[in-house]
Amino acid sequence: MGALDFLSEYLSDYFYVSIRKRKKRKVMQTVNIKVKIDCDGCERKIKNAVSSIKGAKSVEVNRKMNKVTVSGYVDPKKVLKKVQSTGKKKAELWPYVPYTMVAYPYAAGSYDKRAPPGFVRKSEQAQAQPGGTDDKLMSLFSDENPNACTIM
Repeated sequence: MGALDFLSEYLSDYFYVSIRKRKKRKVMQTVNIKVKIDCDGCERKIKNAVSSIKGAKSVEVNRKMNKVTVSGYVDPKKVLKKVQSTGKKKAELWPYVPYTMVAYPYAAGSYDKRAPPGFVRKSEQAQAQPGGTDDKLMSLFSDENPNACTIM
């Protein structure tokens, strides 16, 4: 029994140490935040606050688009809270996608007058349904379809 006790203690110590040492690594990501930026002071205040976050590698503030871009090993919720702590309570995660990425850019809920040029708001109605009738009709008369001429 002495050998088995020794072996079980040895293995339990080995597994306990290896579990304790393992840390969850954060993923390198880019976080975009929409926030109203009025002046140079607001821009500087936001940039200083966000750059003080642990793991933030680069911070870009685009005043024309009212957008803050943070790259690094950061959590989007922490970045949003940090921006809101500067006094910008209406800050939100970037709600827009490029105009070319949406199938129906003028669908209800996706078109936004306040969106920057070339962007529309993310919404479920604007996304194309996979295998929908529109896709079938478009592929029916496409150049890649060898039977398209016989249908016409």
